[in-house]
Amino acid sequence: MISTIRNLLALTALVLLAACGSSQPKSKFRTYNGPPVTQIVVEKGDRQMFLLSGRTVLKAYDIGLGFQPIGHKLYEGDGRTPEGIYFIDRQNPNSQYHLSLGISYPDPTDKARAMMLGQQPGGDIMIHGRGPYGNKQKNRDWTAGCIAVNDEEIEEIFAMVRPGVPVVIYP
Repeated sequence: MISTIRNLLALTALVLLAACGSSQPKSKFRTYNGPPVTQIVVEKGDRQMFLLSGRTVLKAYDIGLGFQPIGHKLYEGDGRTPEGIYFIDRQNPNSQYHLSLGISYPDPTDKARAMMLGQQPGGDIMIHGRGPYGNKQKNRDWTAGCIAVNDEEIEEIFAMVRPGVPVVIYP
C-alpha cells in the first residue's frame, strides 16, 4: 500500500515537472504600440528597407530581392523587384513565406508596359519572410520579385504596418 502511494506521488511529480518544462509554440503574431508607420522606403541597390514615421526611421532591415534585382519589373517571371511608388494593399497571415504584406504592383503604367512587350505584368509582389522554402535558398536575392526579410523580422513588420501605407522602392 505504501509502495503504491509512493509510486503515485512519484508519477504525479513527474507529470508536474514535465508540464513545467513544456512550452507553447511561440506565436508569429506580435503587438506593436509605437508610432504609426507612415511610409516604407526600399533602397534596392543597398539592399535596405526602412520603416518611417514621418521623417523618423523606426526600423531598418537588410533585404533580399528578386533573382534579377537590377532594373524595374517589366513582366511576370523576369525575377525583378518593381521600382516606384506603391501601397501596402493586404496582409496575409497564412503566407507560405511565414507572413506577408502585399504591394499594390502592378499599377496601370506597369500593366501598359507589360502589354507593349506582349507579356503579362505579374502580381503578388510582397514583403515577406523566408518560410521553409526561403530558408533553403543560398543566394541573397532569391524571390520572384518580392522583398524578403527573415521570419522574425516579418513578424515585427507585420505588427507595425497596416494596409494603405505607401511603399517607395528606389533602384
